Amino acid sequence: MDIDLFDFYLPEELIAQSPAKVRDQSRLMAINKDTKTFEHKHFFDIVDYLHKGDVLVRNNTKVIPARLLGEKEETHAHVELLLLKQMENDTWECLVGNAKTVKIGTIVKFGNGELKAECIKIGDEGIRHFKMHYEGVFLEVLDKLGKMPLPPYIQKQCEDNSRYQTVYAKVEGSAAAPTAGFHFTEELFEKLQTKGVIVVDVTLHIGLGTFRPVKVNDVLQHHMHSEYYVMSEETAKILNKAKKEHRRIISIGTTSTRVLETVMQKYGEFKACSGNTSIYIYPGYKYLAIDGLITNFHLPKSTLLMLVSALAGREFILECYQQAIKEKYRFFSFGDAMFIYGNEN
Repeated sequence: MDIDLFDFYLPEELIAQSPAKVRDQSRLMAINKDTKTFEHKHFFDIVDYLHKGDVLVRNNTKVIPARLLGEKEETHAHVELLLLKQMENDTWECLVGNAKTVKIGTIVKFGNGELKAECIKIGDEGIRHFKMHYEGVFLEVLDKLGKMPLPPYIQKQCEDNSRYQTVYAKVEGSAAAPTAGFHFTEELFEKLQTKGVIVVDVTLHIGLGTFRPVKVNDVLQHHMHSEYYVMSEETAKILNKAKKEHRRIISIGTTSTRVLETVMQKYGEFKACSGNTSIYIYPGYKYLAIDGLITNFHLPKSTLLMLVSALAGREFILECYQQAIKEKYRFFSFGDAMFIYGNEN
């Protein structure tokens, strides 16, 4: 399967550089994957598409200021780290800028030396493991020294870091935000719950697996990086009941989708569990868990575009993207949304 099948041209001016002034006033393309039709709406109209008994699944991960700018202790050469995943004993898996200069034993210091990172393992494609040396609480040190890890196509830092979080962000540990959730407000959740929509949380700490670009021509040769996830007993119970009663399960974002599909694939039902997932979803995949997906408009040639193509069909999704371009929707992390759903039974 050629990667060029997932390519499209996007005018640069449609790449959103800042979030919508009001979260739920971004635009929404409502897509029926069965009838191959779509409607142009605003995100607050999602209330009309969700029904009593639907279960809405959100990823409650919270972005940490995972981008660290420092210098090598010996040479003072600049080094940039992106914290991807916490291992054990204060060890972190990191993506390193100019990684060839970082060897085992290299020490990178940040601030006035309040944090030092010692390279203890070398991985592929710029990955290194670092042992962190500091005093006090690591996340407090990180809050002081780190920056929010905005995607490279966003050219300046947010004036308000809370806009690179969902309103339900709770469990710290992500190197990127689950951006489909940006469109929700507390008031919108209240309206949905009043209507009888059930809202549950899972956790997936977003690392390299979600946003790593595909660098091979054959989609099947791409290797997904693993990310840590958690599903609680309460969430599993609610989801299993919904499945049994043939009620819709709708995920907010591709990361929630990956948790749900991972668990269902592994156990044949939803179950309280945690672990690492490297699930890779592309056309040909048969969805086991979800009936609908709320998501943003994704990068060309990305695994996220493949995931939505597997749900609604590659050609139809690309047709929807062309309509979005024509109608000047805003793309990527701070952009507009789509809701993919099917005919109701």
